[in-house]
Amino acid sequence: METDNTQNAHRSISGVETAITVRDFNLWYGDFQALKGVNLEIPKNRATAFIGPSGCGKSTLLRTFNRMCDFVESVKTEGTIEFGGKDIFQMDSNALRVYVGMVFQHPNPFPMSIRENILYGPKRQRRISKSEGDEICERCLTRAALWDEVKDDLNKSGLGLSGGQQQRLCIARALATDPDILLMDEPTSALDPISTSMVEQLMSELATDHTVVVVTHNMQQAARVADKTAFFYLGELIEEGPTRDLFANPTQQRTQEYLSGRFS
Repeated sequence: METDNTQNAHRSISGVETAITVRDFNLWYGDFQALKGVNLEIPKNRATAFIGPSGCGKSTLLRTFNRMCDFVESVKTEGTIEFGGKDIFQMDSNALRVYVGMVFQHPNPFPMSIRENILYGPKRQRRISKSEGDEICERCLTRAALWDEVKDDLNKSGLGLSGGQQQRLCIARALATDPDILLMDEPTSALDPISTSMVEQLMSELATDHTVVVVTHNMQQAARVADKTAFFYLGELIEEGPTRDLFANPTQQRTQEYLSGRFS
């Protein structure tokens, strides 16, 4: 088995259009290099999982896709990340975030009504009529498998929902601007098993017409929901490819050790 990690193993998903292209990408926090020479293609309208031990760079790359690194003064980057044929660092960051939505590890509904949570993004873009707002709320909450549970309580605070409901509300809120890409940073780590199952099912459904990129420490979750998986270690992309192939026959020793639980 190949043990040289300087060149990551690449197995593509054939016949699938690319949503995000990462080329020779490096990122530093001050003097610390968090990402090292990453080259990666994220397939369009598929689910891609980033796996690897804590501190390996997977969340850093995910958050860079919608320019959250802009909020850290010490960050320096080299290389390119392209979305829609454009370098994201040459785009207006607010415009980029319309197309690239984000769901975080811990549910973070805004301290406002369920309805206003959903309409927060669209209202920042344009004037929304009541009828259009009604349609957006029903459509997004339905897609997030939450409509039947909250349709009679839209004016109540989103903070009053259970943890699993709050996370689905955050997913619905992210969908309200109709993003092409949905980034999810360990979205089920704070949820109970039933809520986790619902969010996983939702991820699979969304990936039919959205590009979903999820960071997870749960390898079983990656196997269940992801079409493609990328394994990171110490800031390097070690191996990536179709999930079934990577899990069944990893070509890199580091990947094999991580997947088999013999990682040191």
